[in-house]
Amino acid sequence: MTTPSPAAMQTRSRKHWIVLVVALALGVLAALGASNYLSQKMAEIEARSQDGDLVQVVVAKTSLPSGAPIGAETVAVREIPRTWAHSGAITPDQYGRAEGAALAHPAAAGEPILWAQLEGRRAPSFSARLQSGQRAVTVPVDEISSLSGMVEPGDRIDIVVSARNETRSFTFTLLQNVQVLATGSVADPEAPETQGLPRSYTTITLDTSPEDAKRVIAAREIGRVTALLRAPGDLAAVSGAITDARKLLGLPAGEDGAVSTVPVIYGGGPITSGLRIDARAQAPAD
Repeated sequence: MTTPSPAAMQTRSRKHWIVLVVALALGVLAALGASNYLSQKMAEIEARSQDGDLVQVVVAKTSLPSGAPIGAETVAVREIPRTWAHSGAITPDQYGRAEGAALAHPAAAGEPILWAQLEGRRAPSFSARLQSGQRAVTVPVDEISSLSGMVEPGDRIDIVVSARNETRSFTFTLLQNVQVLATGSVADPEAPETQGLPRSYTTITLDTSPEDAKRVIAAREIGRVTALLRAPGDLAAVSGAITDARKLLGLPAGEDGAVSTVPVIYGGGPITSGLRIDARAQAPAD
């Protein structure tokens, strides 16, 4: 058996050291990359938790199949950023209405449980339809201002007000692109009673901010409220300027036209102090 020369052994040893150094260098680079990635993710999580805009939702503890019951053994509460929260997710304050219900659809571990996932689509109370900070306001309507019953829950409308002061009538758009929560007592557009012919109702309930709710209430006191139905996806803004009704109809504005408020006097006394006559008419002959 031939013994390797010292020079060959030295060359082989040098190659082993080079491989070892390269492997160590790659390992260090991989460790630094992983550390930087984890640090970045931790910073993002901490930033989200520090902004305070978190909400609590009910989530599945483990992957749940269809038919699994909602209970303390199957679900838990988890905080997530508000922007990630589904509007139909069950919150801790709504849990009592969902407890004991069965899932109609599977839920993955850690996934928020939605009301739509429950068998029978058990819905929460009407107030649960409102986002935080919003208010529901009910507006009386008649057959004309409700578009003959064609407005349905989920539609978006503009609210136009017609009002009158001592001398003039005015029309203006009060609110734009407002969501209809309910028509009459119906809040679900797919409810059996909403199918077929248009329904008759005397009120519509709107999803508004607190300030807009006050404006709607005030408008009910000073004039007539009319709903204008928008097409789906129509986000165009309309003018909110207050327009004189006579100008809107193309009629002369003001009291300086052909009409006079000078009283007509017969036999030394006024017939009526408010009678209006045509100023172009000639006075009666003596």
